[in-house]
Amino acid sequence: MIFVTVGTHEQQFDRLVSYMDKWAGQNEEEVVIQTGYSVYEPVNCRWSRLYPYKKMRELSEEAGIVISHGGPSSFIVPIQSGRIPIVVPRRKKYGEHINDHQLEFCRELKERWGNILVVEDIDELEGMIKNYNEIIKNIRNDYKSNNESFCSAFKKMIGEM
Repeated sequence: MIFVTVGTHEQQFDRLVSYMDKWAGQNEEEVVIQTGYSVYEPVNCRWSRLYPYKKMRELSEEAGIVISHGGPSSFIVPIQSGRIPIVVPRRKKYGEHINDHQLEFCRELKERWGNILVVEDIDELEGMIKNYNEIIKNIRNDYKSNNESFCSAFKKMIGEM
């Protein structure tokens, strides 16, 4: 299963939603899409405008591939699960955001962390999906959340008071 999330930004992301719906119509793989405020309504996929956070985590963990827009709140979930997400940044020229900060941020994050796959041209997405396992086999994802260490230290501090 492929899980696609476009986040909760108020502008549409029809470019990704429609692409993945058409892709699902031509392939056997199940596709689940969180469409957000996109106008396009998929016909070949299971979809919802918004999923609760718990359901988003479940879908992300269940999916073989997670495709996300360039908002970090969406693609950090698969990273926290040890996954390498495919990230398609929203673009100003398509009316998907007010500027191209997602593209700039994703380029920088790919350079620094190396644990996201950035698709700048939607036509590259099919090849990325088809070759996903080969592409990610040499990519390390040793992202560590500081939440557990913070909570442990906090509990210890409270216990000592």
